[in-house]
Amino acid sequence: MSKTRKLSILEDDELDDPILSVVNAVDLFLVIIAILFIIIMENPLNPFTEEKVVVIKNPGQENMEMTIKDGEKMEKYESTGKIGQGEGMKAGVTYRLKDGSFVYVPENEAVAK
Repeated sequence: MSKTRKLSILEDDELDDPILSVVNAVDLFLVIIAILFIIIMENPLNPFTEEKVVVIKNPGQENMEMTIKDGEKMEKYESTGKIGQGEGMKAGVTYRLKDGSFVYVPENEAVAK
């Protein structure tokens, strides 16, 4: 019976050891870091990829934003709500087919002048 009592005293000493709580805290932080790393890698604007990505936020609304990432270069465009103007000429006609696809037909230069 005295052997059983000695084992329980040793177990109580292990439960009171402060280094065990530090080890558990380190394990917890490693898990949190791993989760954050996975979240960063799944983000389309991930800084570690060389891909070309376009992200549109609030499409079709007044506060629409478009972010374009081309390798390390990143550009952000914000909608002003104004209609653009400019000079130019008609370059062709676009038709929508029954299946939803578009066909662009360029105009002849003689007709455009």
